[in-house]
Formats: sequence, structure tokens, C-alpha cells
Amino acid sequence: MLRSEKMENIIFNGTANRKPANLAEVSLTFENNNKLLPTEFSTVTITRKLYRNGDSEYRLNDVKCRLKDITDLFLDTGLGADTYSIIELKMIDEIINNKDNSRRNLFEEASGISKYKVRKKQTLSKLKDTEADLDRVDDLLYEINKNLKQLETQAKKADKYFQLKEEYREASIGLAYYRLEGFSTDLERIGEQEKVQQERIKETSTKVESHENRLRTLREDILAKEKSLAVQQKSTNDYIHKNRSYE
Repeated sequence: MLRSEKMENIIFNGTANRKPANLAEVSLTFENNNKLLPTEFSTVTITRKLYRNGDSEYRLNDVKCRLKDITDLFLDTGLGADTYSIIELKMIDEIINNKDNSRRNLFEEASGISKYKVRKKQTLSKLKDTEADLDRVDDLLYEINKNLKQLETQAKKADKYFQLKEEYREASIGLAYYRLEGFSTDLERIGEQEKVQQERIKETSTKVESHENRLRTLREDILAKEKSLAVQQKSTNDYIHKNRSYE
């Protein structure tokens, strides 16, 4: 408050030989041997880290926590931003002049009433938020009841759709079985026809083979007769030639 107008100014901006820092950090360590603070630790260390982008990080004994956790820990101990244990110069004038009921606040803090006021304020805030949530719940219930009939109609349509879908599936299965039976009958009939055709093919093949054998025999006979004819033709020509020679 005395040296800077902005919190970011406490972060080291660097020099000609050193780079600027990205954060500033401060820690306060308290001895808690008399268990004034409601914790089992005998030493309590509070740390705050301030980053250049304006974000803050709070740690309690090097464990990340919220600012509210620290405030609740030191509640009713006299340690805080505006408590009587640490008094600024301006606070003395405010106490003397009783500015903004500062004297009353000091007595309440010293007597331990302030923590109950803080808790009451927090409870009232939560109660207000709960009432707002209840109003929102009423609005949601109204909207749900308004749309309930439409949802019931859609549910009935969905049930009807699934019922029809199941009936369609059963009918499709029955039709498939019926077609399979027809296909089986056709397959048996075609099998019988194929068997008959195979017999016919076998008989025809036997006849064709018999005719081919006969044709082969006839060709052999014709070939032999042609050879014999050629010999006789040659003898005839010889006789004709001799006959002409005699003539």
C-alpha cells in the first residue's frame, strides 16, 4: 500500500543482467505449539504466489488451497487483514473517532463474536443461494409438468414403435422360414431333375461312344478297301498299258 499502486509492481521486472520474474512469492510461518490454530501441525506456513497475469495461488504448509481456507483457519485468532492484533496507523484514528463503528468491530473481534457474524453472513448467503435454487427448482418442475404429457405421448409412441418392430421381426423370420421351405422343395425337385438329366447324359454318352466306335471301324474298312482299290486300279492300268502295247 505504501510503495505500489498495483500488485503486479511487486514482481521483479529484471535488470540489464537478469531476466524479469514471472511471479512474486511470500510466506509467513507461525508457531502453533499452544494449538491456537485449529490444526494438528505445530508449525503453520502460509504462502501466496502472485503471477504476472494477475492470478494468485495460495498454499497451506506447501499444499494448494483456497484463500477462504486460510481465512477460516485464522478466524477468531486476531490475525487478519482488519483485526486488532496488527494495527496500522490509520486504524488508531479510526478507533478513536469510532469511524464506521470500528471500535465496536474491535470489541467484537476481541470477544470472539466476529467469527459468528462471518459464519452467519456465509450461512445467509448460502440460504439466499438455496432459496434461489428452490425458485429455479419450482420453475423446472413447472416446465417438467408442462412437458410431461408430451413426454408420455412420445413414450407411448416409442413403446408402440418397439412393439411393431418386434412384430415385424417375427413376421420377417416367419417369412424367411416359409421361403426356406419353398427353397428346400425347389432344391429337391431340381436335384431329382438333375439326377434324371445325369442318367440321360450317361446313356447318351454311351450311345455316342458306341457310334464313334462303329464309325471308327467303318473308317478302317473304307481305308482298307481304298487301299485294295488302289492296288486293283494299278493292276488294271498295267493291263491297259500292256493291252495298248500289244495293239
